[in-house]
Amino acid sequence: MLERLNAALDHIEQRLDATIDPAELARIAVTSEYHLRRMFSALAGMPLSEYIRRRRMTVAGAEVLSGRATLLDIAVRYGYGSAEAFARAFRAVHGVGPGQVRREGAALRAQPRMSFRLVVEGSNSMRYRIVQRDGFRVVGKMARVPLVHEGVNPAIADFIRGIGQPALRRIEELSDAEPDGIISASVNLDESRAEGTELDYYHGVATTGAAPEDLDCLDVAAGTWAVFDSSGAFPQALQGLWRDVFTEWFPSNPYQSRPGPELLRVRLSADAAQAEAQLWIPVETAATTR
Repeated sequence: MLERLNAALDHIEQRLDATIDPAELARIAVTSEYHLRRMFSALAGMPLSEYIRRRRMTVAGAEVLSGRATLLDIAVRYGYGSAEAFARAFRAVHGVGPGQVRREGAALRAQPRMSFRLVVEGSNSMRYRIVQRDGFRVVGKMARVPLVHEGVNPAIADFIRGIGQPALRRIEELSDAEPDGIISASVNLDESRAEGTELDYYHGVATTGAAPEDLDCLDVAAGTWAVFDSSGAFPQALQGLWRDVFTEWFPSNPYQSRPGPELLRVRLSADAAQAEAQLWIPVETAATTR
């Protein structure tokens, strides 16, 4: 998988001054465009589109400094319809405009060319199983919350407290499907998964029954799921699990992510310092895109 991702990166380098089609990059990587974007964000720490923009502006910056072409010629070469549009994009990456760089020789910011390689640590193993599921729904309460990579998410904590224990007990009684009991469902995440971007967060249960009118409902289509079991310090171990799934498990297994909610069931220790968790990620076999 990493070899194919690197081939896609090579394609980007060859077409920095031309149109780069994400669908073509996905074809080179032998995966879906959806999974390519998810994988790239997890591995690179930035969206695919942002990496392409930074690489273009890095190469364009060298041309601006060289003085061998007009700013308009450079703008057109890198796909911008006007010098003004190019200047805005250039300033967003470098912090200064191309005209100032040419006049004063201002310092530029470079985005190095990326390549992915596998580092084998050998210290952790991941417990997982593949499950085929009929359609079901998540029923409970939903809120739009910011994404937090490390530590407790205050918005989620406040949201859950606001539901109240009586309502949570009533919701839990609706559970009749795996994962059983109270779960969370995260959906409609920004493709970058950057800190502070928002997602729809459901706190409820998996059920095949109808949703009461006063509760929120998320319909989940039938499909394949990778189910990961983990235990450790709360919430650090859980947040690390998400990272490890996308940076370690997917590159070494014949699956790719597919659209759908990510489900998490957590059982806390009495002091809330430790947790046992089960993470459900919607997947499909990579062969379906060949």
